[in-house]
Amino acid sequence: MYQDELARAGKRLFFIRGTYIYTIIAISTLIAWCTRDVGPFGDVASDCVWFWISLGIASAGALVRVFTSGFAALGTSGRAKVAAEASELNTTGPYSLVRNPLYLGRILNFTGLAMLSGSWVFGAIVFLLAILVYERISVYEEEFLRGKFGAAHTAWAKDVPALFPRFSGWVKPKYPFWWKRMIWREQNKLFLLVTTVFLTWFARLDFDIAAIGETQWTWVHAYAALVVVRFAIGGLKMIGFFKELS
Repeated sequence: MYQDELARAGKRLFFIRGTYIYTIIAISTLIAWCTRDVGPFGDVASDCVWFWISLGIASAGALVRVFTSGFAALGTSGRAKVAAEASELNTTGPYSLVRNPLYLGRILNFTGLAMLSGSWVFGAIVFLLAILVYERISVYEEEFLRGKFGAAHTAWAKDVPALFPRFSGWVKPKYPFWWKRMIWREQNKLFLLVTTVFLTWFARLDFDIAAIGETQWTWVHAYAALVVVRFAIGGLKMIGFFKELS
């Protein structure tokens, strides 16, 4: 059956989903280096607007994920790489508007990162591929949830769309916002967003340090400080500071 094929494809895609963002960043940087274009238009003002729209879409996706991760129940919406997991069924907060808010966030984030390359073609390709990929992953995960939660899942899924949110029916989150857990879950995605902006900008300078203007060094130093913070958080993760919020 077609649904079974989608689920099997989704399981395979689920297993490698952590690599998608790195591929998009690498290709975006390569396109920026080859074209040196900030946007697909022929004038500076329009390209500047393109950049801010691209950054806005990527940031919106990251914020959707931040909001969702902070309110999701413990033991759900996990970072597991091998199989779906869920200690309970999320149906409140963001999950009352869309069944897969984390995947909606990824679609937006990936599209914005691709648009930062300056290419509308790459942006469109990534948008369409992201929908196809996460449609299949969501089918796989929902088969798991349907098998585990049965009628509760059926009742929830009947009214809540899979990937594109409805604009009514908000239900107050069951749990308070978990700041520590959100940082553990999403800090790397936020770091990669800033990294994409930095790499595509530096690529347009042909990765030439001498081409960096005097005022631009402030942003270079700010990014370097962010790198230090990122690795400091990584160190806290290694010693188990975030372990209980997995």
